[in-house]
Amino acid sequence: MKTSKEILDIVSRYIDSLPYDRQPLSLYEPIKYVLSAGGKRIRPSFVLMAYDMFRDDVETALPAAAALETYHNYTLLHDDLMDNADVRRGRPTVHKKWDANTAILSGDTMLSLAYLHLAKVEAARLKPALDLFTETALEVSEGQQYDMEFESRNDVAEAEYIKMIRLKTSVLLACALKMGALLAGASEEDMELIYKFGEKVGLAFQLQDDYLDVYGDPAVFGKATGGDITSNKKTYMLINAFNRSEGETRRELERWISAKDFDREEKFRAVTAIYNKLGIDRLAEEKIRQYFDESRGYLDRISVSPERKQVLREYTERMMNRKK
Repeated sequence: MKTSKEILDIVSRYIDSLPYDRQPLSLYEPIKYVLSAGGKRIRPSFVLMAYDMFRDDVETALPAAAALETYHNYTLLHDDLMDNADVRRGRPTVHKKWDANTAILSGDTMLSLAYLHLAKVEAARLKPALDLFTETALEVSEGQQYDMEFESRNDVAEAEYIKMIRLKTSVLLACALKMGALLAGASEEDMELIYKFGEKVGLAFQLQDDYLDVYGDPAVFGKATGGDITSNKKTYMLINAFNRSEGETRRELERWISAKDFDREEKFRAVTAIYNKLGIDRLAEEKIRQYFDESRGYLDRISVSPERKQVLREYTERMMNRKK
């Protein structure tokens, strides 16, 4: 059994050593730039952690881990372009450092490279691995489309939002875990359990992200707070504020959402006060706890010893331990 740090080191060495020796260099330099930024590398680590629950030779799963990390960063590259974001992981985004056309083409190439990496898995596991990956990629795009459509709506139901974040965020985490289990030869039941575990962890993680953008301490959370409120991003917090407010509270919320010229800090304080008045903070905390508790139930039922689950259990607990 490997520790989570050992797994991250193995993943990072492999991804950092991937060759990009095709031409033109101008197509591949942005890809190297994106992948060299590091990040938490949760998804490739999940592949190896899941594999390690069932078998010890985790290096066998590295091509699949690289496929998921390449795919994930492809989605971020295109997300940044769609959002016109200036910075990712403390560095200029690809469309800012190069241009929009380069971001599109290099992103498309990353998707092709992800399939190229995945094609290196053993032949007996290749079709189910491709099926899992392709279905997940379709779902992520569906989630992104829902997210875009929600931008122009103030009547998004909570169930719609949960469906969207499941598709946009959770399914890729679940895919990574199921991919590792699949490559290790786990049973169908265990593969389904570890997928459900990842799905619930992903929902809890995204809702916690929504919560911490309002209530987190930037020094602990690792990034500035308030961005979701000032950009009117449809989060668990905002959609529930719309669904639960009425009268003057509703009118005040609508005024802030429709305002074109405003002081950032004033808007942040005012909308946060509305959340507090409506109990949105407690609602979010309860939902986060619910999904994380549900994830534990699925992990407990996987048919390996508790010792072999411990690394993944502790890792996901640390994921969810980002505090105010």
